[in-house]
Amino acid sequence: MKTVKNFVKIRNTTEHYRNSEHYKKGEVVSAFGFLTPAMILAILFIVLPIFLAFTYGFTDYYLLKPNDKQFIGLENFKRMLTDEVLIQSFLNTIKFVVGVVPLQLAMALGLALIINKKVKGVGFFRTAYFSPAVLSLVVISILWTVLLNPTSGLINEILVNIGIPKQPFLSSADQAMYTIVVISAWSGCGYQMMIFLAGLKNIDGSLYEAADIDGANAFQKFLYITIPSLKPILMFLVITTTIQAFKLIVQPMVMTGGGPDYSTMTILQYIYEYGFRHRNIGYASAVTLVFTIFLVFVSMVIKKLFREERAA
Repeated sequence: MKTVKNFVKIRNTTEHYRNSEHYKKGEVVSAFGFLTPAMILAILFIVLPIFLAFTYGFTDYYLLKPNDKQFIGLENFKRMLTDEVLIQSFLNTIKFVVGVVPLQLAMALGLALIINKKVKGVGFFRTAYFSPAVLSLVVISILWTVLLNPTSGLINEILVNIGIPKQPFLSSADQAMYTIVVISAWSGCGYQMMIFLAGLKNIDGSLYEAADIDGANAFQKFLYITIPSLKPILMFLVITTTIQAFKLIVQPMVMTGGGPDYSTMTILQYIYEYGFRHRNIGYASAVTLVFTIFLVFVSMVIKKLFREERAA
């Protein structure tokens, strides 16, 4: 009897929901109408390319002979293990990520702490610090290439005037990647700065007042209040900044062309070179697949580390 009553109750509830004003077929149709353009774009430019890359990665697809591609199994993936330029490109990318992520986030947090102060004229500095983030990477790369010219660049002229010899910067295999790291951190930290600033604004001020009563200094308040309060934001920024750093291509392509001696060649630039200049779509697709899987793995590791830290 109880089961029958429950069934009748569920049926009445369902019918009431269907007859209510919340259930309108017109709204559902409108929702799908708005979603359809985005879904079509996602299928054309995300789902379809992923599927094609997965398919081409197991073939010898040559761009100028699209009808002659043949299935070659794992040959493209075996080739990666002995490709010295690919290995160098991967190591260069890792070097860039390890250098730029902590530097950029540290700069962003430092700037956010500075402009979070209630002082006169802070709006100007907020705009000035954020402005590089909205500039084109191509424009920034060209600008810094001119400034860092080893013979006539402004930076070297300043160094000479203060007693430091001219530096090769982008024309040196030892300095080029580190130079790109610093430039990239400078150009991108404004975006992270604004996110950190939003997080700082949401920290309860009573926590700092209680810390003042307990006699905590500025460093202790930063370490035990600011950083723990910003952990969710920090996790988001570490993941997004890391993935963005792995996608480095514009700066080395414009500033160094991947040189000198492949010292600034990155994974994405390598994929571009093989896919569009050498027309070897099959091998480029295989590298893309491996690189994508690697990025997913890195994202999962970062998330797990933050979760374990928060649980502890």
